[in-house]
Amino acid sequence: MARALQCPNLGIWNCWLDPLITTISADLQASPTDGINRLVVSVVEADSFNAVYTLDNKRSPSVGTIRNQLQITEANLLGLGDSLSIGTSLTSGSQGINANYTLPVSPHGTTLNWTIDLSDNDVVEEPFDDLDINSDSSFYELTLKQPLWRTPSQEFAIGLIASHQRAQTSLGFNDLGPTALAPGADDQGRTRVSALRFFQEWTDRTPQQVLALRSQFNLGLDALGATINTGNDPDSRFFSWQGQAQWVRVLRPDTLLLLRSNLQLATDPLLNLEQFSLGGQSTVRGYRQNLLSTDNGLLASAEVRLPVWRDRDRRLLQLTPFLDMGYGWNMEGDSPDPLASIGVGLLFRQENLTARLDWGIPLISAGDENDSLQEKGLHFTLQYSFF
Repeated sequence: MARALQCPNLGIWNCWLDPLITTISADLQASPTDGINRLVVSVVEADSFNAVYTLDNKRSPSVGTIRNQLQITEANLLGLGDSLSIGTSLTSGSQGINANYTLPVSPHGTTLNWTIDLSDNDVVEEPFDDLDINSDSSFYELTLKQPLWRTPSQEFAIGLIASHQRAQTSLGFNDLGPTALAPGADDQGRTRVSALRFFQEWTDRTPQQVLALRSQFNLGLDALGATINTGNDPDSRFFSWQGQAQWVRVLRPDTLLLLRSNLQLATDPLLNLEQFSLGGQSTVRGYRQNLLSTDNGLLASAEVRLPVWRDRDRRLLQLTPFLDMGYGWNMEGDSPDPLASIGVGLLFRQENLTARLDWGIPLISAGDENDSLQEKGLHFTLQYSFF
């Protein structure tokens, strides 16, 4: 008796989740050979090229809050399922470029990723702009990721990251040149961090909800010219753990509940490149971007998306009331007050366009306010996909 065809063993469902494939169909056909059939699989490839323009106010007021970004991506560069993304960003006081390349290296979902991010930043916020403060930074990262368990609804993966970061500050005021402004920087204003990072990711998807969990252990190293200090000053030798959780639940059609939290715990004082940041649209709305930077931190956020208007062309406008809370503390010295806000936003989506406006009301005062939209509690994002 012939054995039944074991569809899960074919791995065809992996193709259904592949963004490079629009549709896939399989047809089991008889063959002239007794006891053997042919499986004919037809695939329609998706467009692999895209360009996305983003306008937002997600940068710190110190370098100009309004940011223009352009990201160009080819998701099948060499026909291997490999993707290359190149982008640029610009504010009134900063400019940056980034590149990201991902290569599948096995039929079991193993991927190798390389990332580089370079930026040049000038402080344009009064009164510090008179000091002519400049900061150059570079970030390099190599990631190996391996799924250990994959089904149509669940995935568990682990990965190893090797990273190196550099930053240097200088003062143009009185031609002072390179100057140590950040804790742990050397007399040339340089901070360098080399680290190995081990992460674990678990995702569970159903038609009603998505639950995503991530854990990452970070070990700082004395390598590649990393910053090493004596005494209690922070340097590249550190250990920390980061945990992230996100739950999205469909309550009704076009009605969602989103819960998310981030946690960082460190055993040593950290250089600012490794600290936990709070404030801004991605963390605690109603406050300026990266208002707080601490060794340890906790973020919790809840948001509901309620449909206000929709049409037959799949354009959708949602009302988004939210509650954000964040707390950070240091291994040594004083710790800042927590941040908390409530607010409401509008989210508009159509085929190639996403627009979002959030208004956050701080529940805890953060001190003096300036004139930026962030410090008035307003955060916006406008994103357009050309293809």
